[in-house]
Amino acid sequence: MQARLWSAAAACVAVAVASGIGQWRRGRRRDLDRVGMVPWPTIQFAAMMGALILASVALNS
Repeated sequence: MQARLWSAAAACVAVAVASGIGQWRRGRRRDLDRVGMVPWPTIQFAAMMGALILASVALNS
């Protein structure tokens, strides 16, 4: 059970890192008129909260 929770927490951290990279790339785009449709900060926040909750549950199990 704990291995699954830690794996899910690691996956959430990976998603948060990927969304951070996506936001960084959006900030450095050359054509300012090409705005993306993906809300990277919201995805990053949700992924970090998911990782925090999953890690907390894994520690308490």
